[in-house]
Amino acid sequence: MIDDIRLRGTVRIGVSLGGEPIGFRDAQNNPVGYDVDVATMLAQKLGVPVEFVDVSGDARISMLVSGQIDVAVANTSATLERAKTVNFTIPYNRAGLRVIVQKNAGIKDLKEKKVVVGRGTTGESFLKIAVPDAQLVYVDQFAPDGVLQLQQKRVDAAIEDSSLLDYLATKNPSLVTLPGLYSNDPIGIAVAKGDPEFVRWLDMFVSDYIQSGAYAANYTKWWGAGSNPPALNPQW
Repeated sequence: MIDDIRLRGTVRIGVSLGGEPIGFRDAQNNPVGYDVDVATMLAQKLGVPVEFVDVSGDARISMLVSGQIDVAVANTSATLERAKTVNFTIPYNRAGLRVIVQKNAGIKDLKEKKVVVGRGTTGESFLKIAVPDAQLVYVDQFAPDGVLQLQQKRVDAAIEDSSLLDYLATKNPSLVTLPGLYSNDPIGIAVAKGDPEFVRWLDMFVSDYIQSGAYAANYTKWWGAGSNPPALNPQW
């Protein structure tokens, strides 16, 4: 894969531009965010320019399998189910599922509530098991679609990665996250199966990303100087 990428002259990296600060578009419509910075560093280490491809929650895996993208740096939780289809690196980030609601709504649980959720996400899988009577409202991109539904009070709550919701709550005084995390998921770089040497190289990239200090610097860049980056193990 590395030879193919270098021969082509670009690396096609899938990023999810559906929520700040993980991935979104700036005022000039350029991709920016935590994952975009990781993807940019990855391309620099490969020695080729990056071609960003915006991937929604349920498209990340299929686009890898079909060869439309080379790598997914797209806030993808590394689950056993997904690992049947694609390979994951060691975690370059961690996040848990969190719930966000209107500050004055008095919501304590999601039973029989309308909850906006990204299609094909771990939040969807979790709710179907943990709160089967919740009314799921699906969006392909959590931001802006899910955020807008929440702000307009068309839904009672939203469930997404804590990394997205913690940031959203700091930017929207009318919204508040409920206490606690419902999971503690490793977020890995995903690639198609069939090239274990490429996975090993990517593991080394993530290990260097963590140990060099780039991880801590990138995390505090997007979540603020007072944030506490989740502990990551640089072993590969």
